[in-house]
Amino acid sequence: MQTLVTDLLVTLAYGVVGIALMGVGYGLVDMATPGRLNELIWNERNRNAALLLASNLLGVGTIVVAAIAASEDDLVVGLVGAASYGFLGLVVMAAAFLLLDLVTPGRLGEILVDPEPHPAVWVTAAIHLAAGAIIAAAIS
Repeated sequence: MQTLVTDLLVTLAYGVVGIALMGVGYGLVDMATPGRLNELIWNERNRNAALLLASNLLGVGTIVVAAIAASEDDLVVGLVGAASYGFLGLVVMAAAFLLLDLVTPGRLGEILVDPEPHPAVWVTAAIHLAAGAIIAAAIS
């Protein structure tokens, strides 16, 4: 029974780290796009904004999962690793977004929240997922 309680507490700790990182990711996407992200997605039902946010959250989740798998049953190392790699992944995703914004016409943030579907959101989503996968694969 004690193992179950310990495992549940460890799971909770990783969950808190993952949710905190996803909260930071949400904030970064919100800053990169004009308007309030919660209004765009939940009130205006903007699919571009939803895909952009979903890809960011999936990228962060991929990194956290890899950090947990690499923790080798050391809780402190695992939590610090998940937080550190997750933050690094967010930095890499933000840098990739800024680089893409530099090489594309117009303001990428405005394009990505346009009410009409735009192919640029798929490219940006792929960048988020690829950045998350790259960071996850680099975790040893």
